[in-house]
Amino acid sequence: MAVTKNILFDLGNVLIDIDFNKVKRAFEKLGIENFEQQFSQLSASSLFEDLEMGKISNEQFYKTIQQQSTLPLKDDQIKNAWNAILLDFRKESMDFLVRHNNQYRFFLLSNTNAIHLEEVNIILQKQCNKADLDEFFEKAYYSHKVGLRKPNEDIFEYVLKDANIKSEETLFIDDTPPNIDTAIKLGFKTHLLLPGQKIEGLSF
Repeated sequence: MAVTKNILFDLGNVLIDIDFNKVKRAFEKLGIENFEQQFSQLSASSLFEDLEMGKISNEQFYKTIQQQSTLPLKDDQIKNAWNAILLDFRKESMDFLVRHNNQYRFFLLSNTNAIHLEEVNIILQKQCNKADLDEFFEKAYYSHKVGLRKPNEDIFEYVLKDANIKSEETLFIDDTPPNIDTAIKLGFKTHLLLPGQKIEGLSF
């Protein structure tokens, strides 16, 4: 088995805690029912996929939500409800990245969007005294910036080529089974991070 030289991390529920039920409740409070049918851990409607792949702007996202709901919602109301999914960074996990960044090449691969990334960095500044999540990684790959998203193979292939790394020398850590399945298919070493597990407790 090849030596692990690189670790590719997911973001949500790996480095920062997220809560799909909380964002669902936040949208229900605005009067939007059945939100989980549009967005969940395992699936996303075309609107949310387009947002995560950078195909639409934040403003287009807000406008579409307003049109679909037929409610008099303001942009900030939608933004705050959408950001309700984001909780706290796992401080010990972030400390792990700092301690071991000379031992491995660290990369980030996240399905995210411009709205969440802005809020993530605000939380990071408050909790970890860092201005930008990119500071922890050799390179961070965000779905809305590269125009691709997990669990599709093309985003993994993009990372391998862009970072000039080999899948068999790379450990991929994610909390979503379909993403892990794709990584296994492409020859990555993988770890499905289960509820209660933290990266600093894993054996590398």
